[in-house]
Order: sequence, then C-alpha cells, then structure tokens
Amino acid sequence: MARRGGGALTASPVLVGAVTVLITIVAVFLAYNANSGLPFVPTYDLKANLPNADQLVEGFEVRVGGARVGVISDLEPKQREDGSTYAQVTMKLDKEIEPVPVDSTLIVRPRSAIGLKYIQLTPGTSRTGFKPGAVVPIRQARPAPVELDQVLNMFDARTRVGSRKSLSGYGGGLAGRGEGINTAIQELRPLLGNLEPVARNLAAPETRLDRLFRALGDAAGEVAPVAEEQASLFVNLDTSFTALASIARPFLQETITEAPRTEEVAIRDFPRQRPFLRNNTALFRELRPGVATLPRSAPIVADAFEAGSETLPKTVPVNEDLADVFDALQEFSDDPLARQGIDQLTRLASSLRPTLRFLTPTQTVCNYATLWFRNVASHLSDGDPNGTWQFIQNVSAPTGPAPTFELGPNNESGPSAAPANGPQNFNHLHFNPYPNTAAPGQTRECEAGNEDYIVGRTVIGNVPGNQGTRTEGQGRPTAPRLASAP
Repeated sequence: MARRGGGALTASPVLVGAVTVLITIVAVFLAYNANSGLPFVPTYDLKANLPNADQLVEGFEVRVGGARVGVISDLEPKQREDGSTYAQVTMKLDKEIEPVPVDSTLIVRPRSAIGLKYIQLTPGTSRTGFKPGAVVPIRQARPAPVELDQVLNMFDARTRVGSRKSLSGYGGGLAGRGEGINTAIQELRPLLGNLEPVARNLAAPETRLDRLFRALGDAAGEVAPVAEEQASLFVNLDTSFTALASIARPFLQETITEAPRTEEVAIRDFPRQRPFLRNNTALFRELRPGVATLPRSAPIVADAFEAGSETLPKTVPVNEDLADVFDALQEFSDDPLARQGIDQLTRLASSLRPTLRFLTPTQTVCNYATLWFRNVASHLSDGDPNGTWQFIQNVSAPTGPAPTFELGPNNESGPSAAPANGPQNFNHLHFNPYPNTAAPGQTRECEAGNEDYIVGRTVIGNVPGNQGTRTEGQGRPTAPRLASAP
C-alpha cells in the first residue's frame, strides 16, 4: 500500500488565518507602544523636576541636538513644604547616551505651532553621570520659552485692528512698486556695508548699549503718566500741520529755500552789528536817568506838545521869512571877512574855555544861573498895589534903647573908616564878595545864599565849614542858621 505525502503549511486555511491574526496583533501592539519605546528593548531611565510641565503629555519626545533619544513615560505633580508646586517627568532614554553628565540642562520647547512640545536635553561636560533612576534637579531646568499664544495674547483688540489696517495700508502702498522696491534693495547694499562697523561698535561691551535700553525703559515710565497729554499734543500737531498744509506751497517752500542764504547773511552781518548793539546799550543806559524823570516831566511835555500843535501851524510864514534869512546868511558866510570873524570867534571861544570851565559848576552844581533869572523875572513882575518889588529903599541900622541895638564904631548905617567890628553883638560886618560855587580849585560847596549868620563875630569872605551843594531847585534849600560867637 502506498504512503501518502505530508500536506503544505499554506494548505490549511485555518493555520494561515491564525498566523495572520497573530501578526496583526503584534503589529498593533508594537504601534500602540511605539511612543513609549519598543518592548523588550532596554532603556536608561531618568527623572527630571521642571518648574512647569504645561502641555507635556506621555509619549512626547526627548531630544539631544535635534535627534530623538527617548520619550516621556510619566508625569507627576509635586508639592513643596511651602505649598508651591512643580512637575516631575520620567524619561525613557536610549542606552547609547548613558550616562548623562550631572551638569546637563534641559528645557521644554515647542515642536510645532499647534501645541506639540518636546524636552531638549543639553549634555554637560562633567565626567560624572546620572545613575539610572536619578533625578535631574530643578535648578538645571531652564525657564520655559515664550509660547506663541503668549506672544499673540500681547495684542489686544485695538492693536489687532491697528495691525490689520497697517498691513492693508502697506499692501496698498507697496502694490505696483516692485521696481522701486528692487532699486531700494539694491541701494541697501552699500548701506549695509557701512552699517557693519557701526553695528560692531554698538555690539562692543565698551559701548554699554544695554544702558540705553534701560534708560529708554525709565523714560517710558516717566512718560506713561502723561500719555493723555502726549496724545493731545499729537492731536494739536495734526491741527497745526493741517493749517500749515494750506500755505506749504509756495510760502513754506520759499522759506526753507531761502533759509540757508539767510543764515549765511546772518553769520556774516551779525558780528558787524555788535558795535551798534553795544553803543545802543550804552545809550539806553545813559538815558535811564532821563527816563526816570518822565513820570514828573511827562505832563509838562504833554502841555508843550499841546501848545506846539497850536503854535507850529502859525510858524509857516515865519519859516518862509527864515528862508530869506538863511539866504542872507549863506551870502554872509561866503564873504572872506566873515570867515576872518569866525576865526576870531573861534579864538575867543578858546580863550573863554578856562573861564567857562570855571563857571560851569555855578549852574550844573549850584543851579545859580536859573535862580538868578527866576529872581530877576519875579523882581520885575511881582509886587503889591504900590508897584513891583523894584524899589530902592534905604534900610537903616537898628536903633533903640536896648543895649544890643546901640550903634557902635564904624556902624553900617553910615560912612565908616573900617568894617564894623563890635563891640555890640549886631554891630559886626558880614560880607562874602567871592563865595564858593564848586568851581575848580574851590571847596565843593554852594556857599552863596547858604552862609551861616554868625552873631557877635565879623566875617568877611568865606564862612567856616562846608555849606553843602543843595540850593532851591535841586532839593530842600538850606535854611539860614544863627551861630553864636565862640
């Protein structure tokens, strides 16, 4: 009897189906556990304390230099004794990187814009490594980087609207200007070449650029309380510039065009004006005393102008007659004899100069000339019903039974052989024919009219002492004084 041969493995549908199901189960198992590491593969487990494990989940990668070296297998919240919290993650790492140096650092970084993250492990340089199961301390976890959502949350609704309008404006402004943009980019090349040494200087530690930004921060802090006022300033500037826009052409344009030439003229001419300004300053300094008298003299000047307004129209015929006078003077001045006369007058003036210099203080210091003319005018105009004061009256010396009024020798009431010299108190001559008038070489005093009457003493010439320089018209006049005989 013949022996039958054995059947092939694929000849049994049940066996093929069972193998297929087994392979499918193994594939699903491996795919499900792929994020947490392949089964039966040895790993190097480490734990790490992080200040914040936000958005980290199990299965997220651990990378070194951008290459995956492990996954996160567990996350657990922890609490300190003071109540603050932190997170502890368990990492399954490849055996190839064992051991990780103890001075290694790690940071949580974003993997994509949709929220995926990973832990970036930066190995240190220490020769000592972490043992399996060790914990990386939290001080070696760097602060979390700024997240995209945190950046976007800085822009509030008004900022987003402004950004949208800015993009729309820039888009409209740049549309159709590709050639100009290309030209600008081409022109930027030499600018960037020149910018390189500038940037190098700014980046140098000696420049201390960091202080600039701190100062800008301080300045912004100072300006923040007056932000509303600054905003109103820009609103007002907008109003001002809107008004200036209406005169920008041609007025402002011509002003800007002429400004350089104007500055050149000012630079050239202003130094030449300094002597004039210096002299003008000195003039006004000298005018200051006269200006100080204006409150008192202004009414008088006003009356003079009022009288002049009535008088000056009547001077027209006089001025016409004066024309003939000046013509005659012109003919007279052309006469050679007149020139000789003028030369004589010049010599006369030169010879009178010492006399005038001597007599000038009589008026400038003592005001005697003004007082003389005033008294002469009143002498000829004032008086009583009997006539003016211009009378000649004989004034006799006092007489009477009293001993003080007895006539003594050489009494002033009649002819005498010598000046009256007593013995009575009032029988003494007082005569000052040449009083001091503050002239050069004299005592600076206005003696005439201010002499003391010294009783019981003959005084001929200057009286003792200085009588001062005050006379009527210069201040309170000095009243006559009676001095007793020594």
